[in-house]
Amino acid sequence: MTTHLETDTSLWHRSSRELFRAGPLDRGLSVDLAVIGGGFTGCSAALEAARRGARVAVLEAREIGYGGSGRNVGLANAGLWLKPDDILAEMGDAAGRRLIARLAEAPDVVYGLIAREGIACEPVRNGTLHCAHAPSGMTDLEARFRQGNAHGAPLQLLDASEAARRVGSRAVHGALLDPRAGTVQPLAYVRGLARAARDAGALLFEQSPVTEVARDGDGWRLACNGESLRAGALLMATNAYHAPFPGARPPAYTPVHFGQFATAPLPASLRARILPGGEGCWDTALVMSSFRTDADGRLIIGGMGDLGGPGGGIHAAWARRKLRELFPEAADLPFEHGWCGRIAMTSDHIPKITEIGPRGYACFGYSGRGIGPGTIFGQSLARALLDDTADALPLAPVRAHAESLTRLKARYYEAGASAMHLVGARGA
Repeated sequence: MTTHLETDTSLWHRSSRELFRAGPLDRGLSVDLAVIGGGFTGCSAALEAARRGARVAVLEAREIGYGGSGRNVGLANAGLWLKPDDILAEMGDAAGRRLIARLAEAPDVVYGLIAREGIACEPVRNGTLHCAHAPSGMTDLEARFRQGNAHGAPLQLLDASEAARRVGSRAVHGALLDPRAGTVQPLAYVRGLARAARDAGALLFEQSPVTEVARDGDGWRLACNGESLRAGALLMATNAYHAPFPGARPPAYTPVHFGQFATAPLPASLRARILPGGEGCWDTALVMSSFRTDADGRLIIGGMGDLGGPGGGIHAAWARRKLRELFPEAADLPFEHGWCGRIAMTSDHIPKITEIGPRGYACFGYSGRGIGPGTIFGQSLARALLDDTADALPLAPVRAHAESLTRLKARYYEAGASAMHLVGARGA
């Protein structure tokens, strides 16, 4: 198996049909909106701004999709990890309901953009399955079913037999189906957003790390590659891959690693039985696992953990055990790719929009749900910044957001994942 961690040669890079390249910023510019970060949020914002006729520039320190967007599992879901009642408890009734309603629209927006822009990202919209890893997991799924349906979500609670049929595994003990959701090839999706933004008139620059931001009259000035870019509005969309620079408070989050392993393509006989509908899955274990297939029939197993850290071998052994537990008939398939990325986790698991200054926002903290929320937040932030109003945002911006003991929390998450993966594939 080849393990690719912080490089550009993961499975998603090898299989992406969307190719995007851009040169570095090499001249001074003046734009309506400057976006720092070329992931789901930044590229979605750039596309929306350009289609509204604004002059917009995206500055990406590496390559489009280099960060979490290009390392994502690829589940386009309609909400957060939190149950709806937990969101209401954290945010209050009105604000919580507003966020829930906006995120419920996310899959429609994602797949609408894919269709409108002709993005070649292996879209499959047959739903996602939240699978009970043990009979006890059904208690959690039943609560999510009741709460989701109370907010208008068309969720379906599947018994063990139906879940096993859809997944092709007797190791699942029921599932919650969300028919609104689906899967995409995440790197191809973000590259497609970037390509569509450029086609609409946006300026995108790779290998262009921002080294300073500052207020400049009634706008912003950004230093990058020895050049100066002036913008009327500023969006910082770096999430878990932020590189600090003077002039803006860095986003506050706990970095959490999530690794994935992809097998060789399944033989035709197994492909017809394992996830034949192409649903994306994750489970109810304390240390969550994900599993899905891609367009070529590879099985992709994911779990929390830093593949490049001291626990890398533990996580790799866990992935093999997990594959054997879920799909014993595929247990001997080789893993051809392994990669990992960072998630920006907030203490309450709710995304944050913070004010950098006048007509300046930072957005971060999707806590593992990047595709749908990132797309929705990017669009909304572009509108809010260009119109100079926060009315369209999914949640109210705050002056600042702080997180305590982030390094200790990051070590705790990694140690917990390593310990649970060492104990066994079931995780909890």
